[in-house]
Amino acid sequence: MITHNEDIAALFDQLANILEIEDANPFRIRAYRNAARTIRQLPQELSELVEQGADLSELPTIGKDLARKIVEIVHTGNLQALENETRNVPLALLQLTRLPGLGPKRVKRLFQELNIKSEDDLRKAAQAGKIHILPGFGEQTEARILEAIAAHAGEEHRVYLDVAEQVGRRLLDRILGMPGVTRATIAGSYRRRRETVGDLDILVTCQAGSPFMDRFTSDPEVLEVVSRGTTRSTVILHSGLQVDLRVLADENYGSGLHYFTGSRAHNIAIRRRAIRMGLKINEYGVFKGEKRIAGETEEQVFKAVGLPYIEPELRENRGEIEAAQRKALPRLVKQDQILGDLHCHSKASDGHNSLREMALAAKALGYRYLAITDHSSRLRIAHGLDAKRLARQLDEIDRLNEEFQGFQLLKSSEVDILEDGSLDLSDDILERLDLTVCSIHFKFDLPVEQQTDRIIRAMDHPAFNILGHPSGRLIGEREPIRLNMERLMTAARDRGCFLEVNGQPKRLDLTDTYCRMAKELGVRLALGSDAHSTEQLDYMHFCLGQARRGWLEPRDVINCLSLTDLRRLLKRA
Repeated sequence: MITHNEDIAALFDQLANILEIEDANPFRIRAYRNAARTIRQLPQELSELVEQGADLSELPTIGKDLARKIVEIVHTGNLQALENETRNVPLALLQLTRLPGLGPKRVKRLFQELNIKSEDDLRKAAQAGKIHILPGFGEQTEARILEAIAAHAGEEHRVYLDVAEQVGRRLLDRILGMPGVTRATIAGSYRRRRETVGDLDILVTCQAGSPFMDRFTSDPEVLEVVSRGTTRSTVILHSGLQVDLRVLADENYGSGLHYFTGSRAHNIAIRRRAIRMGLKINEYGVFKGEKRIAGETEEQVFKAVGLPYIEPELRENRGEIEAAQRKALPRLVKQDQILGDLHCHSKASDGHNSLREMALAAKALGYRYLAITDHSSRLRIAHGLDAKRLARQLDEIDRLNEEFQGFQLLKSSEVDILEDGSLDLSDDILERLDLTVCSIHFKFDLPVEQQTDRIIRAMDHPAFNILGHPSGRLIGEREPIRLNMERLMTAARDRGCFLEVNGQPKRLDLTDTYCRMAKELGVRLALGSDAHSTEQLDYMHFCLGQARRGWLEPRDVINCLSLTDLRRLLKRA
């Protein structure tokens, strides 16, 4: 059995939720939450460190007690402390914390005041109007609870893209190392870089007589073999992900990759186009009568139906086929065109690394610049910086920049947008900054026009540059704030402001559709990893995937600019 970092972190999060419901010692709760966050940021699997006999207590926020618990999880797949606590708190009650807007504290109140122990109890109470009369809930909260339950009921099991990537990449590496395997690719929504993934479609070519399928179905990652054949098998992994694996011949690998990558709507549109041309297209190739005329590569498949190659991220049937026909496909932004990261945190607020460590890691990635955007003081939970602490940080950045050649740390801050639209820093300190990322971290429930006005008033400030994680959503946990997005984007364009595409896997905010709206309205976007450690600088590839799904080109992204051009753009002259 292989236990991934996400599995361990999830168990610690569950235990923290139960302890919070039980009103346990807050320091104990915080210890589990901090450990979960640290674990998710680690570049190496804890199971590998355990196997190597490493001292886990040397990891940040992981003491000897938590280290022992990690070893227990790796060896057994379970956490006895969690099982002990679930005897006191109904498991169904814990499940309620997964609904957007219902954290442990609210779940505890619902349990204490309305004896709600399950999702069914919650639904009945909301339908009976019993929830909105509780102080701090209200009618809007009650309505959102019903909406969340309805959405949750129809959901398939999906995981965040970063979790699917963590599991998928390691499984793919093992597959590529199996005897006789020549090629292997993960297709499906994973390859299209959707923000969540329901299952993994893996396509493989291998030599005749290879024992590959036996090795695959007996892989230590596999919990259950659903079906097994010579060319196709379906398994469930310990992570809960389903993997559908197909063995293809070399001559139809491209057509199989095309078929299992595109969305259903995209594939239907391509198939209809082929039919109009007197062709048949499926996972085995493109056929004219009984003769296969294409299939070895995806480029061949598209060429056979009169189209140029369409990038995987665009294959959603959102106009990409028509654009391809007009030779008007976007030249999507690429990783090597990103010259810097415009949103990250150091240990001065809620990050894990020093300014120097963040700078050196960014420089090693080939970046020309990095914006240090530690929180302003309003966000106390993140140890936000007041004007004095920020001023000391800016002086330190100046000293560090004297050491660097071909690289600059940008003096910046993630500034809270207050309820009245003012910014959470005084003008004298704002004037010292190279840029600001201005974000909403509280009062998420304002009416749509009031929330939109709040942000536009903030944009009126000459120091406002980038609207951070614009919708404020947390995927599967918190609904987006209500905004008139077209009005907001128009205001940003007219004021010389920009919107962020945030790379944190639980955010990926803006969404792909809003990225495209921004492009069409002439609003340029900033890609930011929102990294809280040197390892998380790699989150840039998540917001890059989101940007590509939104049809963004280098000209749409401000951190494709040189530092000189970026500084000129940020002046809002």
